[in-house]
Amino acid sequence: MKRLQAAAVAALLGIFALGFSPPSVKAEPYWQCVTFARMFSGIGIYGDAHTWWTQAQGKFATGERPRTGAVLAFQSSGRMRLGHVAVVSEVLTDRVIRVTHANWGGSRGKVEENVTVVDVSDANDWSAVKVWYNPINDLGTSVYPTHGFIYNSPARPSDGLLLASVPPSIGQP
Repeated sequence: MKRLQAAAVAALLGIFALGFSPPSVKAEPYWQCVTFARMFSGIGIYGDAHTWWTQAQGKFATGERPRTGAVLAFQSSGRMRLGHVAVVSEVLTDRVIRVTHANWGGSRGKVEENVTVVDVSDANDWSAVKVWYNPINDLGTSVYPTHGFIYNSPARPSDGLLLASVPPSIGQP
């Protein structure tokens, strides 16, 4: 019996030596907030989250009001030295939204969907927010400063005028 077991072990070792390996569990991707926000929103900004607001100026429309699909840009602060970005998945009220984001708090490298975010700013301008925190099943105790929202639309000229152009090959009728 021992010889049979030894032969079976030797055969398995021989198979593994030929390059065969047992099936492995496929690891889930580790999502960074910026990679996820860029893919989910379509806003083509690269670099750390704390640079998104500055990079958006002149390229994308920005503002203080949430819209579905916009990116909420968090400022660098405390433990969040690189900032954070999250995509608005739903606007519930003028002071409550839901976001979908990655790599937040207790969900390192994971995507969290439809997370509640509440505007706690004095001016109702979304410059300070609290974010739902799953481990305590409530809004977190931290208040996070934000820049505002980046919209997936081109920035408008500062004078409010939009100019249209027609290629020269197209004449008037």
